[in-house]
Amino acid sequence: MVAIRLRRAGSKKRPFFRIVVTDSRAARDSSFVEILGHYNPRTKPALVDVKQDRVDYWISKGAQPSDTVRTLISRHLTPIPVAPAVSSTPASVAAPAPAAKPAVAAAPAPVETPAPVETPAPAATPEPEPVPELTPAPVDEQK
Repeated sequence: MVAIRLRRAGSKKRPFFRIVVTDSRAARDSSFVEILGHYNPRTKPALVDVKQDRVDYWISKGAQPSDTVRTLISRHLTPIPVAPAVSSTPASVAAPAPAAKPAVAAAPAPVETPAPVETPAPAATPEPEPVPELTPAPVDEQK
């Protein structure tokens, strides 16, 4: 059977836990299938970071969360319902809501295509000046 449980990490007297999916027969800190999150009980308040979508996936596949993991999920991942804000003015005195504007079916705006931009031709480079021919200087042969 597959279980979702805590795997201890951290040093001596400083526990830190990973929430993992593992085979229920495996030892606490041995092999696991996937890390679903982290739990640090030493911070105030305790830090719980869990991938809720992956927890839901594994539970749908039949994984059984341990009692501790079930408690962590219910306390830290269940959204707390927010009470509506209490207004000091009664509803009958409050300003009326603005009237909704009627929807006007507008024709889509015509799309203008940009005119092609002509790039100027590269400037003509001047012809190089002809190099005068150099004749070798006469060499005197003396022996």
